[in-house]
Amino acid sequence: ASWLGLTPREHSSGHIRKLGGISKRGDRYVRMLLTHGARAVLLRAGQMQRAGQSLNALQRWALALKERTNHNKATCALANKLARIAWATWRHGTVFDPNQAAAA
Repeated sequence: ASWLGLTPREHSSGHIRKLGGISKRGDRYVRMLLTHGARAVLLRAGQMQRAGQSLNALQRWALALKERTNHNKATCALANKLARIAWATWRHGTVFDPNQAAAA
């Protein structure tokens, strides 16, 4: 996620830590795809919640985050999480389980 520019830019000095917006470094196209995917996940999770359908842990986490902050910040945070999930499944050769994704 950091290589793709999906992590907050840090402006810190001494013991005070200040996090800004995403750094926008790395591959712009992959970052755009992850951001659009995160928007689609948020939209579908909201539709499922309104329809009374069951949500997995990742969708519940994303909607809870969207309630605490604005839509764009939730989208970037979810894109960050999706990038980390994609890397972890590729690196460890495992299958993604959305019910365990939000626990970490």
